[in-house]
Amino acid sequence: MAEIVNLRLARKRAKRQAEEDRAGAQRLAHGIRKSERELIKARNDKAARDIDGHKLREGEPE
Repeated sequence: MAEIVNLRLARKRAKRQAEEDRAGAQRLAHGIRKSERELIKARNDKAARDIDGHKLREGEPE
């Protein structure tokens, strides 16, 4: 005998899988996570502050 399949559940399962596949493709196409972007920005900001802190100002002795 054949296995009985609930078509409503099968359609929902197929739709969820298709949406997950599309989301994965979008993640690859659009780059990095927001948390990673924020981490990179924070590191760059800190590096800029550190460099600015080491610069000599006019009128200051060397």
